[in-house]
Amino acid sequence: MTRRFCNIRVKSLMAKEESSQQWSKTGDNSTIRNRKRVPTSKDKITRHLSNDDTPSSNGTSAQQFSKGEASDGPSEVVLQMLVMGLSLSTRFYKITQPPHVCWDETHFGKMGSYYINRTFFFDVHPPLGKMLIGLAGHMTGYNGTFPFLKPGDKYEHHNYWGMRGFCAGLGSFLPIFAYLIVLDLSQSRTAALITASLLIFDTGCITISQYILLDPILMFFIMAAVLSMVKFNRQRHRPFSVPWWLWLVLTGVSLAGALGVKFVGLFVILLVGLNTLSDLWRLLGDLSLSLMEVTKHFLARVVGLIVLPLLLYVAIFAVHFLVLNKSGPGDGFFSSAFQSRLIGNNLHNASMPEFLAYGSTITVKNLRIAGGYLHSHWHLYPEGVGAKQQQVTAYHHKDYNNLWIVQRQQNDEYPSESPELVRHGDIIRLEHKETTRNLHSHLHEAPVTKRHFQVTGYGTNGSGDANDLWKVELSGGQKGDLVKVLRSKVRFIHRASGCVLYSSGKTLPKWGWEQGEVTCSPYLKETPNSQWNIEDHINPKLPNISLSVLKPSFLEILLESHIVMIRGNSGLKPKDNEMTSKPWHWPINYQGLRFSGVNNSDYRVYLLGNPVVWWLNLASLGLYIVMVVVTSVALQRGLSLGANIIGRSAVLRGGGGLLLLGWALHYAPFYAMGRVLYYHHYFPAMLFNSMLSGITLDILLKSSDAVLQPPYCDWLQRFGQTVLLFSVFYSFYLFHPLSYGMTGPLAHEQGSTMAGLKWMDSWEF
Repeated sequence: MTRRFCNIRVKSLMAKEESSQQWSKTGDNSTIRNRKRVPTSKDKITRHLSNDDTPSSNGTSAQQFSKGEASDGPSEVVLQMLVMGLSLSTRFYKITQPPHVCWDETHFGKMGSYYINRTFFFDVHPPLGKMLIGLAGHMTGYNGTFPFLKPGDKYEHHNYWGMRGFCAGLGSFLPIFAYLIVLDLSQSRTAALITASLLIFDTGCITISQYILLDPILMFFIMAAVLSMVKFNRQRHRPFSVPWWLWLVLTGVSLAGALGVKFVGLFVILLVGLNTLSDLWRLLGDLSLSLMEVTKHFLARVVGLIVLPLLLYVAIFAVHFLVLNKSGPGDGFFSSAFQSRLIGNNLHNASMPEFLAYGSTITVKNLRIAGGYLHSHWHLYPEGVGAKQQQVTAYHHKDYNNLWIVQRQQNDEYPSESPELVRHGDIIRLEHKETTRNLHSHLHEAPVTKRHFQVTGYGTNGSGDANDLWKVELSGGQKGDLVKVLRSKVRFIHRASGCVLYSSGKTLPKWGWEQGEVTCSPYLKETPNSQWNIEDHINPKLPNISLSVLKPSFLEILLESHIVMIRGNSGLKPKDNEMTSKPWHWPINYQGLRFSGVNNSDYRVYLLGNPVVWWLNLASLGLYIVMVVVTSVALQRGLSLGANIIGRSAVLRGGGGLLLLGWALHYAPFYAMGRVLYYHHYFPAMLFNSMLSGITLDILLKSSDAVLQPPYCDWLQRFGQTVLLFSVFYSFYLFHPLSYGMTGPLAHEQGSTMAGLKWMDSWEF
């Protein structure tokens, strides 16, 4: 009995070998040609993982499949047009409703206006998305005059539809991109259609695509990068051909686009990077290739996936800085040197002495994000808040009370002729020009940051005590180095206590006019909070120079802008009554986001995924893992599973594994983030989850042939597919008001259009 089974098994494997040799005539199967031996189960899986000869989920070869289910004939074109048509219609339906600002349109619509008006602003994300929104508005007749002050403001006569339409147009590509990706990875039209249906009829994907937001732009580039990567992998048997280069370049362009919209684009860059490393490792093991050929492959990927995206990314910022050349609300987030390049800023084309000197009148600006100017006024600290001396604060606006005079340790030591320059290591006093009191610190605790010491204004007409003395330290400076305006990073070390002048970033109570707290920190680590620069500099005894010679270079402002963006991102905290969420909430569709309206008299839009789609995706994740484990164990044990099961296992492990990795890379990192998080952060991961669901559910239904004979297995497959698609469409019919707007009673009230559909108490519609 055992011998008979072995004979049958060998004949079956020999038949497989003949089939693989047929594949080698149309693809790059040099390894199979050069190593003629009876393949094992592991060899079959390895062969299936190669994209140029990937079998379909029913076990047929790619060559056979091209004549069947996944053909490129007229029927396939019609299907793709149908997917695109449904996607466009669901995204553009009621695109102008509601005719008022919704949720984050107040930010990104306003930033689009800034580009049209060439006004500089600050945002925690790279500029490409906002530039494209501004361009779309400009091309459709919007003139950049709408203020975007707050959600609910009426657009009235302003042409806002172009910016919404641009975002909806890019969002409409997501289902068709997903369709093509799954079709290539699984060679199953059914899996591709299931994926497209999940995304077309998901209320969350529709809602997030219909408004002036960065998310549809980001997801467009992410999906374009994945599609280009998959298409490039399919060209591996034609290296350095025109299609091979085309898809490599498109992958690089898409990566630059994704990163240029949000830093979340780094996740898809990591996905493509891991895929590339795997591909290069495969090439290194191909003994038919010389080391020179492997090197050419490596260099081509360096150029297409590193150099090209990097150049495009830098070019995005070059355009950003070129367009935004006027002073605006973002000035205060950047250094004084950066501000000097903006038209309308008081530092633009200004002239002043280059090096700091005793007797100079100056303003001192903190280098932290939105760091204020060192400021004082006649008001005193209240009773019980340290010493009842004059307040010293950080103030974000230009003001006469920001002016200080640089003095020597003793008034009588100051020379009358040609002022002496201040150097690294000098001991100075800073006398407040308006009140004539010295910058002072002592061992009383600071008003808000209790571990720091209080900073005050003390003395009369420049006369004080030893606690008024500060040592000047330049970042990276050596004794005798001069202090340069705008460019030098200066720290002021309190001579008596050894603490450093510090802007904590905390806001003082009303007695401090809600200005920023300035302290003396005993922690001497160099941080932007403890670093200052000299901005305004007045000294008639010194020659002036044009600040244009001190303007930073492009690379300097590029680096500074990234430092500011990264710090701004990490410093994002939730606002009062803001609906934030946690990463574990997202896959279970625990809580949505209110885009518009709060009561029964408002036009309400609520961002929430179609619960059937999202819960089906969640179930598919678990199902995928079970199916891969079961088939892997069976193959490892040498069980005879049949060609169909082996082919489907290869698709699960190959294409499905790639999509699972994409989902994990776009989801897991949020657990390590300290910044405020929102529900919409999950949508890129949701795209990968939906594509994985399409492959998993398709293979599950087709696996009915393992327990049923035709035609019963075919009937079961069609029945399962019909139930699946009907459930997705019917749930969309039930929940579509979430996307397209609701009026009247709320879901828990009588007569509501959403009555009975609030399946979770955490949903707020």
